[in-house]
Amino acid sequence: MAHLDAPVDLSDIQGLLAFRRPAPYWGSQVVVRIDAPESGRRALRKLLPHVDSAADWAAGRREVTTAVAFTYAGLAALGVPAGSLASFPVQLREGMAARAGHLGDAGDSAPQHWEAPFGTDDLHVLISVTAATEKLWRDQVATAIERVDQAGVTVVRTVDVAALPGTRTTFGYRDGISFPRIAGMPAQPMTTPEPALAPGEFLLGYPSENGVSLAVPQPDVLGRGGSYVGVRKIHTRVAAFRRFLAANAVDAGDEELLAAKMLGRWRSGAPLVLAPTADDPALAADPNRINDFGYADDPHGRSCPHGAHIRRANPRDSTLAQISDVRLHRILRYGAVYGDPLPDGVLEDDGVERGLYFMFISARASALEFIKAEWLNSGGPFDLGDEQDPIAGREGEDRKFTIPARPLRRRLNGLEPFTVIRGGEYAFLPSLTALHWLAEPLAQTARP
Repeated sequence: MAHLDAPVDLSDIQGLLAFRRPAPYWGSQVVVRIDAPESGRRALRKLLPHVDSAADWAAGRREVTTAVAFTYAGLAALGVPAGSLASFPVQLREGMAARAGHLGDAGDSAPQHWEAPFGTDDLHVLISVTAATEKLWRDQVATAIERVDQAGVTVVRTVDVAALPGTRTTFGYRDGISFPRIAGMPAQPMTTPEPALAPGEFLLGYPSENGVSLAVPQPDVLGRGGSYVGVRKIHTRVAAFRRFLAANAVDAGDEELLAAKMLGRWRSGAPLVLAPTADDPALAADPNRINDFGYADDPHGRSCPHGAHIRRANPRDSTLAQISDVRLHRILRYGAVYGDPLPDGVLEDDGVERGLYFMFISARASALEFIKAEWLNSGGPFDLGDEQDPIAGREGEDRKFTIPARPLRRRLNGLEPFTVIRGGEYAFLPSLTALHWLAEPLAQTARP
């Protein structure tokens, strides 16, 4: 395909786009408010030497990545011209709180319940640091905070994350497995049967799967090579999830099978389509096998239900009841755990905040809203009526989950909301050239 021939300038792309999260990992998201344009530009100049590129990761020169992204309010606070601000998509201009209806953020997940600074005007800059060792992480975060403090901007909040044993989520599932291949970007270690995606699905200014570039914020020096980022702080109701499994399973083995059917993988990471009846830890430990599968040979969902979380979030080669090109809605997913795990066997909530700090990257700012509205919160494309994602679906009464089986399907009723949104926001991840442009006062006189 023609888009595979498009050269990608790795040296101008922030490293987060080529970064494969280490296992184990330590990280932080530092939220910054810009109180004056010059202090914001000064802070950016101090941070720039610490922001790595995709070329650094391709060459194996880094063990820690630092990325800098700006919300719409942050770009305005830097003094970006009004014409440039108007060229950004509606998701950034309105902000995630205003888009709650498109994401299904209602009830306990509604923006009025979000933690500050989410949903406020204080969230301008997101500095993301992730490292392979605790020392590298601590040193890099301390450096980033010191640099912005010296510049006169305000650190509003820092959220720390770290891998749980086995790189599991708080629900107990192995995380960080699936990562799409992108043409022109460094190869990923997980084997997958999916063809490489066009770079323009993740990088502005490059050909997309349709062969043309998506709209680029103006001027070109600001938009080209950038991408859109969305962050979501997700609280997990682990005790409720365990109670549900225990109440609907006949024994401990069936409990694990139900957990696998709801996600689409066993807790080890082994996919159901390759291990439909029992967990296979050896498969899960093999990077050449753990992600090397599709759903075409499981059209009825008897191995992996159509409603399972990973099949909804990335239908791969599934045949959908409502036609849509799944290659136009792929995102890079980075999920990082916060909080201590709920001790094994505990079925009552202990009041501790724990969950997933989720980040997505796409050249389509609308990608997350599409996935949430069409695939996670709706059963239509999967011929499931009003069924939602069993783990990440929106709140509502009479939630259910169907497990195809012979001679009779299995229907689970009374699913509680197992996740609650604590906050989120959309941001722009500029290229390194754009970061330098934003850091210089005279650049602000440029016209889009």
